[in-house]
Order: sequence, then structure tokens, then C-alpha cells
Amino acid sequence: MSLLGRIIGSRIERGTLAFFWPDGSVERFGIRTAGWPDVALRFHDKKAERRIVTNPNLGMPEAYMDGSVTVEEGDIWDLIMLVRRNAPWEAGAEVGARKPLARAGEWLLSRADQVNGIGRSRQNVAHHYDLSNDFYRLWLDEDMQYSCAYWPEEGMTLEEAQTAKKAHIAAKLALEPGQRVLDIGCGWGGTALYLASLMDIRVHGITLSTEQLALAQERAEKAGVADRVTFELVDYRDLAAREPESFDRVVSIGMFEHVGQPNFETYFACLRKLMKADGVALIHTIGRFGGPGATDAFTRKYIFPGGYIPALSETLVASEKTKLIHSDIETLRLHYGYTLRAWYERVVAQKDKVVAMYDERFYRMWIFYLAGAAAAFEGGGMCNYQIQFVRERRALPLSRDYMLEAERRYLGK
Repeated sequence: MSLLGRIIGSRIERGTLAFFWPDGSVERFGIRTAGWPDVALRFHDKKAERRIVTNPNLGMPEAYMDGSVTVEEGDIWDLIMLVRRNAPWEAGAEVGARKPLARAGEWLLSRADQVNGIGRSRQNVAHHYDLSNDFYRLWLDEDMQYSCAYWPEEGMTLEEAQTAKKAHIAAKLALEPGQRVLDIGCGWGGTALYLASLMDIRVHGITLSTEQLALAQERAEKAGVADRVTFELVDYRDLAAREPESFDRVVSIGMFEHVGQPNFETYFACLRKLMKADGVALIHTIGRFGGPGATDAFTRKYIFPGGYIPALSETLVASEKTKLIHSDIETLRLHYGYTLRAWYERVVAQKDKVVAMYDERFYRMWIFYLAGAAAAFEGGGMCNYQIQFVRERRALPLSRDYMLEAERRYLGK
């Protein structure tokens, strides 16, 4: 048996995995099981095995991206789900587990990558979000929401789930007419425009992506709300220094993952500084079920440089140091998995256009990223947290009924 077979193949109990080696030999693992995928990999050179065994978190995606490993039965989604489902996080299993020294090195590299000054933060954002607006239009929903949707019912479309997400978050903000709202990491402006459609409020969105800024401003102009919905290319740290206690409400969706653990305390200090004394903030972020961890090498190198998925514990510790009160916490367990499934299917359906925009290697990188992320939410240790913060304990009603009432009202509207 090959070394890779001993490491990975031995873990496959349900579903099947086959390795076709360059010398013509074949290894097979697992048992055919209803509802589980059957996958076959072809290795086009022996070096690919060494790359994967040495560093599975980077070696496997690079071998797939370069074409030295191809999927001949099933697809990359099936492969990643097969491995992950046979080693679920709840059972204490790890995929690509490494020796303690290697894990320590990974942790140090991950932390070094997260030292995100203002200049570096802009570079990191540009790496991912400035690919092109046309690329993201191919597979996001019509409102271009690039974060976890909310799926309260089965059978919802991606568009319906993203609308439900916006209503769910808006309800937690306890909005009132006349308020001023800040959207940190506003993306292409969809949430800011949605909030402004609910009532007479002013919304200011900030981003570090030039591509997102241009489209967000264009959308506000077309909607005829540019007098109430504004966007700016500015870092949250600079804004906090410029406009202390200026906002009644603050929302941040899918941005905290880019802050980096060394900057958590600074982030929450700025958040508190931006909020009025009776203000409310809602942070929607990817998180970990367990304790603190490290960003894997593939994600650091190719997808989100400078990014880090925080554990709830380290997030709250950082916020507590600024005396922010976490007034409500919700854990969204499978919602991002469902969202990523929808994105993956849409990217695959647009393969020819993606390849024409970039190339085959980029396409394989992107679907590996989406499939791997989905597996992390469906069988790994990833989830989403929505954390509501207040500066003053009397800022909100004593029960959560106001959230449910507002959410129903917004969805009805």
C-alpha cells in the first residue's frame, strides 16, 4: 500500500476511493454505500503523492490545480466530501492532521500572516475582492451577497435565503427612523441599500475594494438613494479616528474574518468608539466550534491572505476588554454549507465563462476552495456567529420578541 493510501485510504469506511498510479497499479478503499460518493483519482506523476503527504493542506489543492492529479470518477466536491464525512469534527477526527512541530509552525506562519496594517489590509482585500465584478456576477445572487445566507426553510432559492439573511440581521439592529447606520465591509452595497429601503435612515458603507466601491456607488445612484446611502474607500481604523460616536447602529457582515487575531482588540476598540452610547452593533462572522486555530496554507496563499476564522472564545475575550456587552449570540450551524453548495453549483455551471475570464487552473482553484469550505461547514469545525453588542445594558428591550416581530415585518414588506 502507498503511503498516501495508509494515511487517507484507511480512513474511508463508507463510500469508495480509488488511486490510479502512473505505473498502472490501482488501490481501492472503502465500501460502496448508498448516499455516499464513489471517487477515483489518477496520479499523473509520482511527485504528486509526495507533495500531498508532505503538506496535505497545500499539496492536494496544488496538485489538483496543476493537473498532476485529476478526478476521474465523481468530482472534486465528491472527493472532499467523502474524506470529510468519514472524519467528522464531532467525532474528534482531523483531516490532514500533522505532527505537533508542523502544527506549531503552521500556527506561527498563520499569525505572522495576520499582522494586517492598513496598507496590507488593502492589498489583502484587493487580492480577493478586486478580481472583477463580472466574475462575481456570474454566480452570486442578484444582490451580490458574498456571505452566509440564512435558510430557515427547506427548498429556498439562494436569492430567497440571502433576503432572509438581510431581514434577520436588520431585525437584530432594532432600527428606528432617523438613525445613522455604518456598514463595515459593505461589499457591493446590497445590505446598505436593503436597510435604507426599510425606513428613513442614513447608511454609510465602507470598503477597501475599489471594485466594490464603484459598483456600490453606481447602485445607490440608480436606486435614487445616493443622498441617504453613501460609500467610502476607508479603513475602519481611520474612520474611528475621524468620526467617534457618530453611528446609532453598526453592522459588519463577513468582514471580521479579515481582521486578523492580532488586531481583534483594536477592532473592538474602534467599534465601541464608532457607536453612540446607546448604539447597537451586529457582527456576522465565520467562526470555529472549538478553540483557536490557524489558517490553512491553501487559504493563506491563494484565497484570503491575512484572514483568520476566529473561535467564539477569542472573539468575546477581545470584545470584553473594551467593555462591549454581547447582548445576543446566535450560532448558524449549517447555513453556510447550504450557501456554498449553491455557489459551487453556479460556478460549475459557468465553467466556460470562468475559464475564459482567467484560465483552467483558476477555475480548479476556485471550485476546490468552495468545495473545501462547504465540507468545513457540513462536517468540519466551521460555523457562523451573529453577535449583537451594546455599550449600554438598557439600549434594547429585555426580551427578543422585537427581533421576531421586525423580521416578520421586513419579510412581509
